[in-house]
Amino acid sequence: MNRRRLILIAAILLLVLAALFTRGFGLFGGRDGGTLTLNGNVDIRSVDLGFRVPGRIADMPVDEGARVAAGAKLAQLDTRPLSDAVAVAEADIAAADADLARRVNGNRPQDIAQAGATVAERQATLAKAREDYERRQALVKTGAISQALFDATRAQYLAAQAQLRAAEQALSLQKAGARIEDIDAARAQRAAAVARRDKARTDLADATITAPAAGTILTRAREPGAIVQPGEAVFTLTIDRPMRVRAYIAEPDLGRISPGMKVAVTADGNPRTYRGTIGFISPVAEFTPKTVETSDLRSDLVYRIRVIVADPDDALRQGQPVTVAIADARPARD
Repeated sequence: MNRRRLILIAAILLLVLAALFTRGFGLFGGRDGGTLTLNGNVDIRSVDLGFRVPGRIADMPVDEGARVAAGAKLAQLDTRPLSDAVAVAEADIAAADADLARRVNGNRPQDIAQAGATVAERQATLAKAREDYERRQALVKTGAISQALFDATRAQYLAAQAQLRAAEQALSLQKAGARIEDIDAARAQRAAAVARRDKARTDLADATITAPAAGTILTRAREPGAIVQPGEAVFTLTIDRPMRVRAYIAEPDLGRISPGMKVAVTADGNPRTYRGTIGFISPVAEFTPKTVETSDLRSDLVYRIRVIVADPDDALRQGQPVTVAIADARPARD
């Protein structure tokens, strides 16, 4: 009898232990409230860096594995050709400035005076030609001079009139200065020269690669002395701040979380627990990725969430599998 009682007691203990480890044989726990556990990975965020202009690499002060701050200099091209282009563009601007000033300021007083002197000379020539013409006009009628001599005199008189008109027009142009259209064209030429100068300066600035954000140099693809083309990858930079964790939550548990909830992030072999916050929940459902494990395999639909880790360190690596525990998850509805 005692043996039967012992067997019965042992069986009851086994059932109790089994119920504890299986959460009531699946009837309790899991999704009825309390901590919600998700699995995910630290996001891999990287960017390929290169020059926007061609050239020869002159300097690369960082190597693979180096941590760099935002704005740190990573590589430098030989800037001599680019500096020469800037100097040429600045000389073109100076020439355009001089041409525009000449047109805007008008002609020099000396030029106007010279044109006025030409008009006076043409007036004197015309007066002499008119006098000869009038005098010989009377003589030709009496036969004192030949008709040929009179015709030559008349031609000289007409030529003197035309020369005076030309000199007067030249004086008028000197006084009027450049046309509005010419001034506008000179301004446009200067604007084009400034644009070429600005482009040359931009090219010179693009001869330096700087880190767009703090991170770690993952790959150094080229070496000093290499000739590179625009867009060719020289470095690959991993960006680990802010550190993000990508996890997936099953559709039945979606109502238990919301953006702003605090989470705890742990990684295998790392005794530290990291603090984080749910920053994003995808509005679009996805099918369960093969690399993601969920505690509820009855649903194929999951939603991607992003967790921002508040206190990361170097022990937490990009791509590393992590566990996300949400202690404040709301109870699930039956």
